[in-house]
Amino acid sequence: MKYKINLADGTAQLVQISSAYFKSWQVWKVKFNDGRRVMLFKLGSEWMQRNEDFLEAHVVYAIGACIDRIILKRSSLSFK
Repeated sequence: MKYKINLADGTAQLVQISSAYFKSWQVWKVKFNDGRRVMLFKLGSEWMQRNEDFLEAHVVYAIGACIDRIILKRSSLSFK
């Protein structure tokens, strides 16, 4: 699905987020409108990216917060 991410510098970015599994880890694939792709995963309470990816820390945190809201919304809908 596509989501609008509000970044710390006040700009908004439209990204497509999907979940997948890499080995035994749940990862989140993020695709930007310009074709760039990154993979994020959560380690404890911290959002991380692959070494090959290019995002600055504040962008990782913004996308991670959006993914946390997606997870929370999914889990709250499953208990109704």
